Amino acid sequence: MGDKGWKSVLCGGMAGGTDVLITFPTEYIKTQLQLDEKGDKKKYSGVIDCFRKTTKQYGVLGLYRGMSTLLYGSMPKTAVCFGSFEFFKSHLVDEKKSLSTFNSFLCGLGSGIVESILVTTPMETLKVKLINDRRSEKPKFHGMFHAARLIIKTEGFHGIYMGLTPTLLRQCSNHAIRFPIMETFKNFYKGDDPTRKPPKWMIAMVGFMAGGTAVLANTPVDTLKTRMQGLEASKYKNIFDCILKISRNEGVLALYKGMVPRLIRLSLQASVIFTLYDVYMEAFDALEEMLKGNRGKS
Repeated sequence: MGDKGWKSVLCGGMAGGTDVLITFPTEYIKTQLQLDEKGDKKKYSGVIDCFRKTTKQYGVLGLYRGMSTLLYGSMPKTAVCFGSFEFFKSHLVDEKKSLSTFNSFLCGLGSGIVESILVTTPMETLKVKLINDRRSEKPKFHGMFHAARLIIKTEGFHGIYMGLTPTLLRQCSNHAIRFPIMETFKNFYKGDDPTRKPPKWMIAMVGFMAGGTAVLANTPVDTLKTRMQGLEASKYKNIFDCILKISRNEGVLALYKGMVPRLIRLSLQASVIFTLYDVYMEAFDALEEMLKGNRGKS
């Protein structure tokens, strides 16, 4: 991996960590709503009700339950995402160093596969189980590492890889939508000048749109992933059985539970991450130039 590859990994990780600190409460509410079933187990009537009940019982910090898992996972997750995307991109760019829409789709698909297998699936499983555990009368997990140790002890290594198929489908579709939108915009803005860079507010705006588009396309897959990674995941035989049981017991629209907070979070997430990634990359480039200049003078 070249210098740009390592920079993309580092900057991606930094952008991912910053994003989690900003947007995690919406992830918490989204997950709670997706875990909410009809009948006696139903706890929340919607986004506002979930926010109100959580803060009333646990305070504002209750909205950050499970954040450590996402924070520990999001940094390597985003690092792997951007690092693998840049790796695939380096092999598919044309002579002008531009990436076509189709090739950016392939790069996004590839980065989704790598990220899901290496980081996202175990991270998401632990996050969902920690949040789900809070709904129990007697929570059994004391934190991320305790949860991981207990899950592996009782369920084996397979226990932290629950929901791999829907996670793959979600991440691949996320990146296969987000990256082509961003790369197509950058190519359009550059025109005939490959050195021309769009302003950060444009990156933020296009990132917001790209994130929102991905959410509208794959929320049902995210709901399936959440159910198959929860504490009651054993009642679903596979992804098709999960679809059938949710649709039969709760209606097809239940597959879109939590879409509003997810739309807010992932739109903001894409906006923040794409913008910060560019900011951090430019900062490292400037630092490199400064160090080269100092070496030249000495």
